[in-house]
Amino acid sequence: MIFDVAFSTLLRKEVMRFWKVSMQTITAPVLSSLLYLLIFSHVLADNVKVYEGKLAYVAFLIPGLVMMTVLQNAFANTSSSLIQSKMSGNMIFILLTPITPIQMFLAYVLGAMIRGVIVGIAVYLASLIWAPVMPAHLEWMLLFGVLGSAIMGILGLIAGIYADKFDQLSGFTNFFVTPLTFLAGVFYSIKSLPPFWQALSHANPFFYMIDGFRYGFFGLSDSSPWLSLAVVLSFALVLAMIALRMLQTGYKLRH
Repeated sequence: MIFDVAFSTLLRKEVMRFWKVSMQTITAPVLSSLLYLLIFSHVLADNVKVYEGKLAYVAFLIPGLVMMTVLQNAFANTSSSLIQSKMSGNMIFILLTPITPIQMFLAYVLGAMIRGVIVGIAVYLASLIWAPVMPAHLEWMLLFGVLGSAIMGILGLIAGIYADKFDQLSGFTNFFVTPLTFLAGVFYSIKSLPPFWQALSHANPFFYMIDGFRYGFFGLSDSSPWLSLAVVLSFALVLAMIALRMLQTGYKLRH
């Protein structure tokens, strides 16, 4: 049985790990996102047109910031948990328990999703001060929010297993996660870019997560929501297979 005591204990550990330091794991990301919203909306609100002027820039910005926060925090949860366990030596106590690779996978990823969703909701509620943005297609918003947090939880799991020290994990964050997130259309519509950069943006899987999530709010997007869903699901499947294989073989965990 997947959802047994071993699974629930590890999931509870992952949730309590970030909840006990909520000032760092929840409040700080919310504050950072609100600063982005305050600065960008103040500086660019009158100078940037999105969707041919159909939408105010402040409203456009809010879903992008919410999703960016969800993605970054979901990744941070699993990656930091794994690297801390490996470096402190307590990973052995998890491996000695009667827990299967699929249970470990689900517990770590669900913990990351919970953190990402909590922070995302907090950012959204706080952003209502600037603009009363309500989802036009709630099902699309929830679908991409859940899938995005799951993908980044899985990616964080892979990074945490692969990294041997915090420097390697920081490199993965600084040179992969952060650039791909910022260049995924959080602060701008990719249709405002030259053709070359538009084509490059379409090769970024993070773009489809954010664009699909934004479609859930406004019914407007730079790409078809069905295409975004197909890309996101494919990306999730590939990452899940890699992560499960690493857990099954004990890559850098048992050896």
